[in-house]
Amino acid sequence: MIVLACLLLPFGALAAWAAYGLTDTGRYVRTMAPLAGDPAVRDAFADAVGAELTGELEPRLRGMAGPFVRDAARSFTRTDAFRAGWDAANRVTHTALLHAVRQDAGGRPVTVDIAPVAAEVKRRLAADNVPFAHRIPVPHTEVAVLPAPEADRLRKGYDVLEVAAFWLPSTAVALAVTGIAIAACRRRAVVATALGTALGGALLALAIAVGRHLTLTDLPAGLHRPAAEAVYDTLTATLRTASWLLLALGLTAAAVTWLTGRHGRRARACAPAVHGSAPEPTRPRA
Repeated sequence: MIVLACLLLPFGALAAWAAYGLTDTGRYVRTMAPLAGDPAVRDAFADAVGAELTGELEPRLRGMAGPFVRDAARSFTRTDAFRAGWDAANRVTHTALLHAVRQDAGGRPVTVDIAPVAAEVKRRLAADNVPFAHRIPVPHTEVAVLPAPEADRLRKGYDVLEVAAFWLPSTAVALAVTGIAIAACRRRAVVATALGTALGGALLALAIAVGRHLTLTDLPAGLHRPAAEAVYDTLTATLRTASWLLLALGLTAAAVTWLTGRHGRRARACAPAVHGSAPEPTRPRA
């Protein structure tokens, strides 16, 4: 039971993090908000916007105007309007994805309306007294963020994840408690459970590192790798903290249990020796 509990623990932590940590829109937006100031993310945005705008120019003008367009885009990433648009875009996209995985979309792709993003940027620019900001259009344009086949797979995985996020941690705790309760030597069972918890935390940290390598290796060509690294590290920060916390708590509990047991055995071993060394009472002479 203890072995099964320790094996289920990292999977339960991973499922709980994905089901409860990534599905809260407010928490997700707060987690992603600092990335608006990350240099890699800002460079990726500026390069993408610059490439999109200069692609509409004639070839002879593209070389001259390209650097100026990218510099203007990089300057925009340092404004409050960019941070407001970043938060709005993350909120709109996350809400659309949650709606898609929680309801049957009928095989349709996941799309988002960029109007709320444009409206938030327009409001921020107008608040900063940018000339002609009130004339910026707010188009209702649907942008596809997830193809239909991937949306169907994500929906099926989300259903499994909701079940696993509750039952895996609960089963792990129940198995550990039962295993300790019926063990012949409970102190040894507690030490084994603590060491298994530490091992589970170490395996979880290793899985995060391996997942990072595989995710970045499978990136499509042309995607900004430093920006993807920043996004992955930000999203998995809570999970990494949980893995190190499991490792530290497991090792601490194992060490405390072992030391207290050793001290108790030493105290019990010394007690008979002290009692045996006492002088025998003298018998009265007849």
